[in-house]
Amino acid sequence: MPVLPVCLFGPLWVQFSALLPARPRFSPTHPLGCHRRRIDDRVVFEHVIAALVHGSGYERIASAACSEGTIRRRVKEWAAAGVSDQVHTLALQAYDRMIGGLAGYLAPRARAVHEQPAGDYGVTDLSAATSGMPGTEGAS
Repeated sequence: MPVLPVCLFGPLWVQFSALLPARPRFSPTHPLGCHRRRIDDRVVFEHVIAALVHGSGYERIASAACSEGTIRRRVKEWAAAGVSDQVHTLALQAYDRMIGGLAGYLAPRARAVHEQPAGDYGVTDLSAATSGMPGTEGAS
């Protein structure tokens, strides 16, 4: 049974793979000019997602298709290339899009306390800022 449904994993992989640096199929620095092919990034990514979903270590998620050492090395390579920072930024942007309707309601509340000309602190009427929010009927 897959860790994530294909309808979620496919778009996630497309977005993640766009962040990965391009690399040759074989290592150009190998002395013989050839070597075993690298395990595909998608296979490693599937194992990383499985470890994150299950909350277990790479040694438990490793399989014949991908060893735990390969998973660790590739995660380190991706982190060194700055992919993790880019993924974090994308996740925050997606989160903001998902709760974008609430973002307008949260900002006025942060600025509701203001200084009065006489030096008093007062709270503005929040009925305009909270109108339409669930559970705020008649609140002021």
